[in-house]
Amino acid sequence: MKVTHLDAEGFLRSAGDFLAAREAEHNLLLGLAGRLRANPHTYGEADPYFAVVEDGGRVVAAALRTPPYNLILSETGDPAAYGALAKDAHDVFADLPGVSGPASAIGTFLSTREALTGERAQLVMSQGIYAATEVVAAREVGGRMREAAAPDRELLLDWLGAFMREAIPGDSPENATAFLEHNAADPDGRIVLWEDGGSVSLAACQSRTPHGIRIGPVYTPPELRRRGYASALTAELTRQLLSGGYDFCFLYTDLANPTANSIYRQIGYRPVTEVEQWRFE
Repeated sequence: MKVTHLDAEGFLRSAGDFLAAREAEHNLLLGLAGRLRANPHTYGEADPYFAVVEDGGRVVAAALRTPPYNLILSETGDPAAYGALAKDAHDVFADLPGVSGPASAIGTFLSTREALTGERAQLVMSQGIYAATEVVAAREVGGRMREAAAPDRELLLDWLGAFMREAIPGDSPENATAFLEHNAADPDGRIVLWEDGGSVSLAACQSRTPHGIRIGPVYTPPELRRRGYASALTAELTRQLLSGGYDFCFLYTDLANPTANSIYRQIGYRPVTEVEQWRFE
């Protein structure tokens, strides 16, 4: 198997069709590569890493990393491709904090890396990727959605920070300020709030793919939960995006949170696949 390093343009030219054939599963890779094509240093000063694995001239896997973030693996029909990527990442990076990839095959990457480095891996989170092509009406709740504006900045920083502490195990390399900057720089980025006598819930979207866009995070303060605000906000944002020309909306869920998974199913999201985040000791 051959591993080729490319820039964002070359990555999308070489692996774009392979990734787009399973657009929902690869929404993160496609969305990030699109942003990095416009600005390679969107997520930091270090050069991003793009790798494409070919077998007999056929693309069988791809990977992307924007240091200091984790390596992200594509789907693959040949787990041996993950072994090739593990060896390549070991050669390229002096230190790799973790990896994210399909739950069905990521074990090959982990075992190959452990054989190379002796590092043990710890499962951080199991996530579901969901996709929606239509919206089922959410339960009626008071209030309405509005775009976040400059006067909301302190609220957004507070809530985004709370989301990261609650939903992302360990320390996230991206803080709330960085998220706001990345979202504002994204021509497709939006942050919206649900208003019901004041702001009660937050949602964002960013990183468009050829036919879709990713929603997240979605956050409601603990004291305002179980009132339907997050469902109403996600449903309305999804409805607007789909009616505005996107064919799909994607989002990630923590599979350990049955409430969130149930809420998204109720408003029209359907499970596509499962991915895992692993941290290297």
